[in-house]
Amino acid sequence: MSSTTHFCGIGGSGMLPLAAIVRASGARVTGSDRALDAGRLAAKFDYLRSLGIGLFPQDGSGLAEGATLVTSAAVEESIPDVVRARALGLAHLTRPQLLAQLMNAAAQSVAVGGTSGKSTVTGMIGWILHACHRQPTVMNGAVMKNFVSPAAPFASALVGDAELFVGEVDESDGSIALYRPTVAVLTNVSLDHHSMEALRTLFGGFLGVARKAVVNLDDPETRALADEVPAERLLGYGFDSPGAAFAGRNLELLADGVAFTVEAMGERHEVRLEVPGRHNASNALAALAAANALGVPLGDAVEALARFAGLRRRLETVGSAGGVTVIDDFAHNPDKIAATLATLTAQAGRLLIMFQPHGYGPLAKMGEELARTVAVGLRAEDRLYLPDPVYQGGTVDRSRGSDWLAHAVGSRAIHLPDRAAIGDALIDEARSGDRIVVMGARDDTLSEFAVDLVRRLGN
Repeated sequence: MSSTTHFCGIGGSGMLPLAAIVRASGARVTGSDRALDAGRLAAKFDYLRSLGIGLFPQDGSGLAEGATLVTSAAVEESIPDVVRARALGLAHLTRPQLLAQLMNAAAQSVAVGGTSGKSTVTGMIGWILHACHRQPTVMNGAVMKNFVSPAAPFASALVGDAELFVGEVDESDGSIALYRPTVAVLTNVSLDHHSMEALRTLFGGFLGVARKAVVNLDDPETRALADEVPAERLLGYGFDSPGAAFAGRNLELLADGVAFTVEAMGERHEVRLEVPGRHNASNALAALAAANALGVPLGDAVEALARFAGLRRRLETVGSAGGVTVIDDFAHNPDKIAATLATLTAQAGRLLIMFQPHGYGPLAKMGEELARTVAVGLRAEDRLYLPDPVYQGGTVDRSRGSDWLAHAVGSRAIHLPDRAAIGDALIDEARSGDRIVVMGARDDTLSEFAVDLVRRLGN
């Protein structure tokens, strides 16, 4: 790697942890971000500076001869940093290309893929390995609460041994084909960024190159892909599948977590998690299987998981005031929203949900399935408020917006274009015993919105 690595869009959920890992290796790291230029998310950029990372305006001024430019998928060719890098003839890597370099160079690696659950499973595996003194390096797209400290408030990376690398990998841009992991984990496959045919090809190739494939046998799509993996390389997991090497039994959904029995490798252990929902029990089975593939004894891994604190913005309780609880959640595609609603509606209390779609493109691609999922998942008393989708500029077709989604969901959904107006409506409507849920992706200010709701409820 050259003398300086410059991350354009360094505040992004996939960019910040990579920048932190590269910086910890002793390399010189700089970065730019349009949120920094707009004066948003100051705490995040203060954290990056505390790591010794130099921050620049996104005007090309952070780049000099000999640097390598790293860009996320969201960065357009017209951005001044990209224009400047091209003028200087600099090396240019995409975020997945850099991640693949680090992961493929490690002696042992775990790559976690799938439509949903990637960040949680990555966090669980990272925590198990850390708690069992294996000192992993972990690259996560979400903040792992177990590793948060005053010095590391945005702990989406854990820096340990470069030879043991755990990371979540994304299929949205086809880059999943770049990775050559020791262990490939596949949580599920459902419509998100590509057609199902394209997803089957991408994920099938992903499982094909790994020494061990940890696959969810409860999901019909991933089960079909598992049939193509030689038996000696497959570790299947699930609650409903007789062929699962890691089998979950006696699932209990609790108000503050989940309990179940795991049967694997001729052993049987009682698992207790602090994170709620059936989907998290499934995530835990995936993590136990992956850790076992790396040689961690099952009993040790189970014991570690009992202390897994979860991730930021994954069904995270932000606070309570006036008898109302505010929850912050990353759910944004049909699969994730279904899991969130199933978990929340299993408990008493009306739901007042503010869901901000993560773009106009996703509404065009999966709007019908999104509307169906929400309509089925809400109870009669629950309410859904929809602001306009995230829009970062550009030429995307905006003919299908949140007004369309509200109409498709039906009478329990209300479209108010402005998020501030939804904040007012939530405060007015909330009664003791209700739960307010702030839901959506690709917008770090959603968490600030949730914190502000708690403050207003308290007043």
